[in-house]
Amino acid sequence: MTEIKDKEKFDWAKIVPSLALILCAFCLILIVITLRPVAKWANYQSICVEQESVKAPISWAVRKCNGRSKVYQVK
Repeated sequence: MTEIKDKEKFDWAKIVPSLALILCAFCLILIVITLRPVAKWANYQSICVEQESVKAPISWAVRKCNGRSKVYQVK
């Protein structure tokens, strides 16, 4: 009879760390999903700067890719 009662009890020492790991994994997945647009933008910026720096200095290419080339235009 005591064997049945022992099997029915939950082993909280195993359940709590498992739930914590699942929660951490879920949080990391959310972080990855929310940072995807930033990663796409950064990739676009890198490609744009590489292409623009062929014909101009890197500082000018960065400004142009950020949409500020007209602000810094030297007349």
